[in-house]
Amino acid sequence: MAMISSDGARRKIWGIITRRERWGLSARGWLVLICIMALGGVAWLLNIQPFLAPTKRVDARILVVEGWIDAYAIRAAVTEFHDGHYDKIYTTGGPVVGTGGYSNDFNTSASVGAELLVKAGLPGSVAQMVPSRVWGRDRTYSSALALREYFQTNGMSVKSFNVLTADVHARRTWMLFQKAFGAEAQVGIVSVPDPDYDAAHWWRYSEGVREILGESIAWIYAKFLFWPGSN
Repeated sequence: MAMISSDGARRKIWGIITRRERWGLSARGWLVLICIMALGGVAWLLNIQPFLAPTKRVDARILVVEGWIDAYAIRAAVTEFHDGHYDKIYTTGGPVVGTGGYSNDFNTSASVGAELLVKAGLPGSVAQMVPSRVWGRDRTYSSALALREYFQTNGMSVKSFNVLTADVHARRTWMLFQKAFGAEAQVGIVSVPDPDYDAAHWWRYSEGVREILGESIAWIYAKFLFWPGSN
C-alpha cells in the first residue's frame, strides 16, 4: 500500500518506509568539487611551511633560545645574538628527552643549550639557562612559564624579547610564549631553516614530510585544544 504525503514523500507499508526526493552532485558538480579540493591541496603544499616557520622580530635586547635545538640552530643563535646586538641570551627547556623526568637543573635542555652556545663561541657571561621542571606534555608552554617566573623572581621588567627556535616549530613556539606572557611582554620569533630539506619542496623529503605533518598536528592541538589551566 502506497500513499503520497503533502510534502511529496512516497510512503509504503503503512508509513513504515519513506521515499523522498533528494538533491545530489552531478558529474559536473563532482568535477568542480574535485578541482576545488585539488587547488586547496596545492595551496596547502605551497603555504604550510612558511606558515609554520615564520620569522618576525621585535625590537628587543633579550634573545631566548629553546635549548633542545640542533647544532645548526645553535650556530644560528650565536650569529643572531651578535648581529642583533642583544645584551643577554636565555635558554629554556625541561628535562632532557629519554631521561625519565626531572632530576636536576643541569639535566635539562636549558642547560644543554647554554653549554652548546658557549662551545659555539658565545661568551659565558651573557648566557643564562632557565630550566623547566615539567616533563611530558606541554613542554614549550611550561618552558615559557618558567622564563616568565624567572624574570619576575629576579625583578626584571622585560617588555619584549625574541625567541629563536628550529624551523617549523616556530609558529607554535611563538603562540605559546605569547600566551604565557600575555600583555606583559611583546614576543618576536626567529625561525632557523632546517638544512636537511628544501623548504620550497618539503614534500620531496622524508624529513620535510615528518616535520610538516607533525608540527601541523601539534599546532592544531595548541591552537584549538590546549588550555593553559590543563597542563
